[in-house]
Amino acid sequence: MRDFTLSDFDFHLPPELVAQHPAAERSASRLLDGTGDIPVDRIFRDLPSLLRPGDLLVFNDTRVVKARLFGEKPTGGKLELLVERVLQDHEVVAHMKVSKKPQVGTTLAMTGGFSATLLGRWPDEHGALFRFRFESPSGEDPYALMARCGHVPLPPYITHTDSADDESRYQTVFARVPGAVAAPTAALHFDDALLAELEARGIRRANVTLHVGAGTFQPVKTENIAEHTMHAERYEVPEATQRAIAETRARGGRIVAVGTTTVRTLESWAKSGESSGDTSIFITPGFAFEHVDVLITNFHLPKSTLMMLVSAFAGYEHVMALYAHAIRERYRFFSYGDAMLLERKLI
Repeated sequence: MRDFTLSDFDFHLPPELVAQHPAAERSASRLLDGTGDIPVDRIFRDLPSLLRPGDLLVFNDTRVVKARLFGEKPTGGKLELLVERVLQDHEVVAHMKVSKKPQVGTTLAMTGGFSATLLGRWPDEHGALFRFRFESPSGEDPYALMARCGHVPLPPYITHTDSADDESRYQTVFARVPGAVAAPTAALHFDDALLAELEARGIRRANVTLHVGAGTFQPVKTENIAEHTMHAERYEVPEATQRAIAETRARGGRIVAVGTTTVRTLESWAKSGESSGDTSIFITPGFAFEHVDVLITNFHLPKSTLMMLVSAFAGYEHVMALYAHAIRERYRFFSYGDAMLLERKLI
């Protein structure tokens, strides 16, 4: 196994290939079939024919919340909050974008008629995030306030302001548990008709939950990738999913992870033995996968931790060749873009 550096995961992406809007139909996106040595160009709705009866599709059922909120300081200075996590007692953890950070104890006037009081940094006094208490005249909890006053937290590479279309399309059709600030984007390609066809072919479904954080978009800044510190995200693997995986293995079926968030959840469970908690798992080439056999994933940012994950899964040279093919064939990239299908490379 060679030693990889950050530069190994760089590539030139023409900016016009960054998808700014989703495909007209979810399952009409393109699908790059990378399960063989030669890439094959397909449509996402071809997926049922590429899987086997008895396979288990594992989805991330997190729901994206309207976590972007705007307000101002007592001085009139504008600010933006991106809620990363909801705590107890109307408290939240958030990123704060502001020209000059307010002092602890400052109460901010938020758009929509509620207030946010800065309680300190999180998770400790040196943390990069901030802890706030939300208060409103009607006593709404943070989830209700975000639903009423918030904006869809579109990724930084999507340049338009959020719309009603984003509210529906930057969300999976089976989203259930609120808490994510970024969508599990590989699952955005599934619609009800495709799910019904998969079930009719004997391909089973199970869910995990990982609340995707804004840290998923943070670039790796160290050339030595071992020096990178991953962000933490909350996950859960329900008992029903644990049983479904065991039954699938007993039948000789494959575990098909829908998205890198599902991979991180399942492999965190495998490594820690804990079915729920916080994970900061960092998957790079050389990682020994224990649960996932097949991966459905979108195309990722250059030099990102997700490029490292898919390279660990399917092989570095193979993944880089697939990306070169996708760029030549004008695939659409990132959250609203196209997808690819990968098999785990046996080490």
